[in-house]
Parts: sequence; C-alpha cells; structure tokens
Amino acid sequence: MQLKENESTEFKSSFGDAVIESLVAFANTKGGSVLIGVDDKGYPLKGFSIGKESIQTWLNEIKNKTQPSIIPSAEIRILNRSSVVELSVKEFPIKPVSFRGRYYKRVKNSNHQLNTSEINDLYMQSLQLSWDSYSYPKTTSEDLNEDKIDLFIKKVNDGGRFSLPADAHEALLVLKLIKEEGVTNAAMILFSKENLFYNVHVGRFKTQSFIIDERMIRGNLFDVVEETVRFINSHLKVAFEITGITTQRTEIFEYPTAAIRELVLNAVIHREYLSPSDIQIKIFDQSIMFYNPGRLYGKVTIDDLAKDNYTSELRNKLIAEAFYLTKDIEKYGTGFYRVRKALKEYPTMTFQYREQGGGFITELAYTEQKVSTLVPNDTVNDTVNDTVNIKRLSKVIEILKSNSRISTVALAKELDISRITAIRDLNKLKEQGRILRIGSDKTGHWEISTEK
Repeated sequence: MQLKENESTEFKSSFGDAVIESLVAFANTKGGSVLIGVDDKGYPLKGFSIGKESIQTWLNEIKNKTQPSIIPSAEIRILNRSSVVELSVKEFPIKPVSFRGRYYKRVKNSNHQLNTSEINDLYMQSLQLSWDSYSYPKTTSEDLNEDKIDLFIKKVNDGGRFSLPADAHEALLVLKLIKEEGVTNAAMILFSKENLFYNVHVGRFKTQSFIIDERMIRGNLFDVVEETVRFINSHLKVAFEITGITTQRTEIFEYPTAAIRELVLNAVIHREYLSPSDIQIKIFDQSIMFYNPGRLYGKVTIDDLAKDNYTSELRNKLIAEAFYLTKDIEKYGTGFYRVRKALKEYPTMTFQYREQGGGFITELAYTEQKVSTLVPNDTVNDTVNDTVNIKRLSKVIEILKSNSRISTVALAKELDISRITAIRDLNKLKEQGRILRIGSDKTGHWEISTEK
C-alpha cells in the first residue's frame, strides 16, 4: 500500500520539530495527520519501532512547544505489515497556533510560514472580527465628511436594500461604522475629511518601463472607485457597431466596462489596508493587470474562484457591507462570476488570477479586439474596425520602410483597406511617436522613429 502527501497528510520517517511544524500548519488550516515511520514516497519504513513511552513523550513535547497548546490524537496503524504512528489534529478554534513563535498553515502538500498580515488575518477570523471594525486611533465624528455621508445615506435609501435614518450620526451607528469607543477604520476609509493615503496607482503603459500616462488616486473610497474607473475607461480603445438603415453607431469598448468595474471594486474592497503597498493597475496595449495588497482571505482558494458558488470570506466586513448597501456590489462572492459573464461577449479575451508575493493579481488580456461587421460595405467595415489593428500597424511600418514616399491611396490598396482607415493608421502611429512626416503631403516623406 502506497500513500500520498496532500493538504491533510504528511509523512515523516521519525519524530522531530518538523512533525510539530506540520501539526501546527494543520491546526491553522483544516486539520490533518502526520504519519511517522513512512518514507517520502509513502511506503512504511521496515524496522521502524515504537518504544513504550515514545508516543506519550511526543505528545508532551508537542504540548510544551505550541501556543496555544495542542494535543493531537495518537494511533498506531499497520501498513504493509509495518507499524506507523498517526498523529492527528483538527482545525483549532482559536488561531493562529504557533511553534516556537513561528506560525504556519498548510498549502497543498507543504507548510507555509505566515507573515505578519496573515497572522493578523487568522486571528481576526477566529474571533469572527474584521480589522475595519476596530477604532481608528485619535479620531472623532468631526473627522468625517458629513456631505459624503449624506450622499451615502441617499444612495442606500434610493437603492432599497436598507433604510437608514437621515441623520448622519444615527445612520453610522446603525451600521456600526461608529461605536461608543470611537470612529471605526471603515468609517475613516469611507468618509474621512483628510487623505489617509490608501492609494490606487493606475497608469497606461507602452512597455513595462515606458509610461504614457499615470495617476495616483486617493480619498473617499466611493470617489476613488469612480475616478479609477473613469481613468481606465479614458484609455480604452473603442470600436463601433453599425446598425440599421440610418447606420446608427453603437460603441464597443476594448474591454467589457462591467468587468473593469468589478475588478476595481474587488481590489478596493478586499485589499489588506494594513499593508503599506498601493493598489496598482497597469493598462497595456492588449491587457490590464490589477494588483491589490493582501493574499486570498480565509479558506477561499484559487480553485474556488473558478466556481460560481464558492463561499466568500470578507477581510473588510464593514467596507463590503457599505458597497453592498449602495448596490455597487450585488452579492458577496459573486464578482468573479459577473466578470466571466461579461467576458462571454469577448471571445478572445482571457481572465487570469493568482497570488503573488503578499498580494493578489487579476488580469484581462486579448489577442483580437472585439468588433462587428454587420454591414457588408467596405467603408462601413473600415469604420467598424476603427480600433487600431496591432498587426496592421506593424505592416504599415514595414511598407513605409521600403517606400517612404508612398501615397495614402497606394498604402490603402496594398493593405486592402479604405483610404480613410489608412489615414487613421498613419495618424495613430504619429500619435505614438513611431513615425514622423517630413515635408508637405504631396512632396514630403515618412521617417521611422528609432526610439520606438
């Protein structure tokens, strides 16, 4: 019989500190067992013996080296006619458990040492509290922007999910955003008069190192969301769908704007506000990357996020509730479902997400931008495909290199597009600084920039 290590099973050839480390990791996660007397490949060790007092000695050592003390259950098992010891622990109700001042959790089939932020998260989860419910030091209600609170109350009452009193102080008391002991972290982040420097750093990049435009957005959290979404949308390319006899134009954004908004909300609501890092959003030619400080919270895993019915755990309960009451979010734990739903209309677009370092990254990317070709007319189709075709622009550069004096008519013919679209392509390349016109339209020529 061969066993395999996984998120709830670990093998050790003998008892030692590594066994205690694994038991602590199991206690801080979902529980698990360490089998002692088993090699790395999952086979019982021949000749492994268990002394009369061994197990009790091990249990005492585990108890003395862990805080809070854990005492695993112990059982002698027979595998392939050999005796092994199984030490098992359940998920501990009061977390985190430490071993010699260090904290671990189980990730797949290995132990992961927790950083300060993760230790704090585990502690909050075990008490069913969230950091944003604690009092912000040295503040009173006078530090809150009452105009912003009034707008919040109106939006909540208009939304119909809850009815708040018109008085700002009473409304915040109802939502536990302020308490007898003071103003909560959530209230300050949402409504502070002063800038608390919880920044969103968003930029439009040509390459990883070449920034076209950037902005540091900070302030009232609801305003931060709106301003961030506006900045992103201002840098999105737009195609046009032509419909009807009167050729009515419908805008088709480079990315589904509903998905963009969901990912901004996800970053703002679920970020780790104790982290000194900023939310970072990078807009590239064919992708957008969102980074927010703080790894996945609670028991939610990367695999869970691919499902449409996972149970969400909230790092910032009061902040999430505020955005729920204003109907900015529909239901806890459904943001990724709505992103995937919005992307169904964008056939070449991918949606990826991962934990990286001390944070979480989501990314949208595509190979071909969504456009429409509803009207079979060359000029209309060129308008429909108004959004710049990356491959075609590269071909324009190659043509100009071989014939710097080519006319727009000849260029359009060679590319099999209309003259209007050829002019648009040339203007786009000029805007990007990739080409330069020398001389007049009739007698001049094109030069290719060496800096791009």
